[in-house]
Amino acid sequence: MPLTNTGSILASLTQLTKLNRTSILTDRVKDLSINEFICLLDFITAEFQQFLRALDMINNEALETMLEQVMDAFTLKIGQILQADRTLIFLVDNEAGQLWAKLDNTDQADSRHLRLPFNVGIPGHVAATQETLNIENATDHPQFSPEIDMIPGYTIETMLCMPIISSANQVVAVVQLINKVDGQVFDAEDEQRFRDFADSIGIILETCQSFYLAARNQRGAAALLKATSSLGQSLDLDATLKSVMEQARRLMKADRSTLFMLSRETNELWSKVATADGTDTLEIRIPANRGIAGYVASTGQIVNIPDAYQDSRFDPSTDRRTGYYTQSILCMPVFNSNGELIAVTQLINKENDGSFSSSDEEFMQAFNIQAGIALENAKLFETVLTEKQYQKDMLQSLSDAVISTDLDGRIVTINDAALELLGLLPDQTHDEKIRPLWEYKLVGRFAWDIFPIDHLQFRLIDSLHQGAKHYVPEQTIKAAIATSRSLGELNSVLAIPLPDQPDTYVLWNDPLCTPDQYITSNYPDLKPFERSVNLTVNPLTNPEGDVRGGLVILEDISSEKRMKSTLYRYMNPSVADQVMAAGDDFLMIGERKDVTILFSDIRGYTTLTENLEATKVVALLNSYFETMVESVFDHGGTLDKFIGDALMAVFGAPLPLQENHAWLAVKSALDMRHRLAEFNRERSQASPSRHSHEPQIRFGIGISSGEVVAGNIGSRQRMDYTVIGDGVNLSSRLESLTKEYGCDILISESTYAACGGRDRLIVRELDVTRVKGKSKAVPIYEVIDYRTNHLDPDLEAFLDQFHRGRTHYLRRDFQAAIASFQQAAELRPHDRPATMYLHRCDRYLETPPPAEWDGIHIMLTK
Repeated sequence: MPLTNTGSILASLTQLTKLNRTSILTDRVKDLSINEFICLLDFITAEFQQFLRALDMINNEALETMLEQVMDAFTLKIGQILQADRTLIFLVDNEAGQLWAKLDNTDQADSRHLRLPFNVGIPGHVAATQETLNIENATDHPQFSPEIDMIPGYTIETMLCMPIISSANQVVAVVQLINKVDGQVFDAEDEQRFRDFADSIGIILETCQSFYLAARNQRGAAALLKATSSLGQSLDLDATLKSVMEQARRLMKADRSTLFMLSRETNELWSKVATADGTDTLEIRIPANRGIAGYVASTGQIVNIPDAYQDSRFDPSTDRRTGYYTQSILCMPVFNSNGELIAVTQLINKENDGSFSSSDEEFMQAFNIQAGIALENAKLFETVLTEKQYQKDMLQSLSDAVISTDLDGRIVTINDAALELLGLLPDQTHDEKIRPLWEYKLVGRFAWDIFPIDHLQFRLIDSLHQGAKHYVPEQTIKAAIATSRSLGELNSVLAIPLPDQPDTYVLWNDPLCTPDQYITSNYPDLKPFERSVNLTVNPLTNPEGDVRGGLVILEDISSEKRMKSTLYRYMNPSVADQVMAAGDDFLMIGERKDVTILFSDIRGYTTLTENLEATKVVALLNSYFETMVESVFDHGGTLDKFIGDALMAVFGAPLPLQENHAWLAVKSALDMRHRLAEFNRERSQASPSRHSHEPQIRFGIGISSGEVVAGNIGSRQRMDYTVIGDGVNLSSRLESLTKEYGCDILISESTYAACGGRDRLIVRELDVTRVKGKSKAVPIYEVIDYRTNHLDPDLEAFLDQFHRGRTHYLRRDFQAAIASFQQAAELRPHDRPATMYLHRCDRYLETPPPAEWDGIHIMLTK
């Protein structure tokens, strides 16, 4: 049931929250019916999905290149449309007070960014005034600036420069088109052509910039958190602060970052910087009142310089020694908790020849606060941090299997969950005999020898040597527990299968075991098992950041995977995942749902398979059902059950569908028709001889819509999720009627109406029938095709004559009906409904129906 006046629900709540009207949603839902509440949930879910997609974009590291890609595409297309020889799009950077554009040279490696101040040159004038400039002789224009607008080695004649306005009536970009390719001038038609799409481009660029800023702030906050967290992971302050400055450099997109420590004893600032080629480091010591860093150390003020060589405080001597060229600088003080300056941070050369912004200053200020705290308190917290680091690494995720290793990958510790994952029973993990035996057999062994997981050795070694972290979902462990007195009276022994002989097991996977000590899968007391796990491999580090071991965490997801695998057999994987997320009791609750049910059955199954071997019958059915079930899943349906050579599918349960469930069911049926034709064609082509033909499969499909009861139904020993109700029975009856009427797809009136009737489907109303066991008659329709598809003229003429015949028939004009049905039969001699109506009309001419006859046909069989 649709909801009215929904609007943007979340946006409405956001506005109302500002007014402290926090009960608005509660007031709204308390009087809703179940269907209305489900509909409301659909609206809110759709809005949250949009938010998630936006967050995905913001968290995507490739987003920063999106704006340039959009500009490249727009630049190319605008130039093509307006036939300009050269096109530039200048984006407005309000924070920096600049226009910038990407200049692509023939050599992609030589592409660079052009930055212009506001109010300078023709683009700057257009950005400031929002005025379009269409100039026939650009170099003579008063706003033309040779330093800005001139292109070396290129003659500028005509120019069209136009603003792109945002939804807030702000200039977000300026488009500059130079020299029309045909030698003509840009005219009013060119300007109008540009305005036709300028608003759309403005919104797109505004959105891109908003996402760019949001992404930058998001990653900035993440980088800040990562960097400040690292301050507590190591007591080597020099290494820690270098790590922090590296995070700051990446965040602010600077070429270099330096931390100058203040030595009050010598009144100097000192640091270590890399040479220009990066092969060596130099220790830099400067007086605490000299240069940019010295000025900050002396005054405690922030210095943000776009061009260092234009600032008298800059000392170029370091550049001369290192061979480096400094352009932009952001230099900021670091204070301790007493407000004393203890260091200076310096970022050099913003990428793309840009300058540092006020937001860069804010992030660096946050960095510096944390750096000051770390510098002041490092020694005080040395013992606490060491113990905290060790416990944090060893005790995390104790509910999962946790194994620590040494630097060679040998097991050092193993918890109870890990032993249970390997097949040891929970009560045996505390057994005074069994537990010590297992630890004796496992501790000191390579982790990959005990846990047979693909590529575990590579991942653990990579973590131990490179400090890398790995997360790999849904890995499989195959092993077995052997119990026998013949094995030294051990209650439980771990057995690992050989990689190339999965039916042969080695006790404890001991390399000293000889082949005569191996056991096979037919061993009477062997209990093989399989576990599905999410694998995490992390390095164990000391407070200085050095790797001292490895940590392997195994999350047992076996039961979840079994449940998911079962659900995947009955419904689309995305629907199954939603059902899993809804919780264990979701399917247990009986609910009334408005759904569409589809029954499909193979015609002449006994005749079809009587000459086939049993194995071929099974192979044929499996292949047939594979493509039919795939069609159900592709259209959001759920496989309810197989009934011999028939299948039953439900559309709209267990979860409501985003699209009309009746329409999806009919689309699935039409897709099945197409798939069946392809299936038969492939089987014919695969026939070993031209003279031996594979039997062709035909099917009948019945579809009906209505309210049903859905839930898990059965006994304590076995339960199945299914639906029950009149709609189910009617669908089954319609499927049976396809035999009598000689057609492949029949739908009820409820389904036809729910699909949109004639607007979407071409159908033939076959009859109004009262099926066995029902008192109410229902119209039934044969599905011909989608309304959008072209209809064959002969078929169109046939349907017209058939419908005319039905009209005469219901009016009791049987003679006229016979004439129409005969014309229909001539167009399609083998059409069973036309022949059936001719027989009925002949009978009624001989014996007229009673006066109360209403044209309803009563079915006497199921």
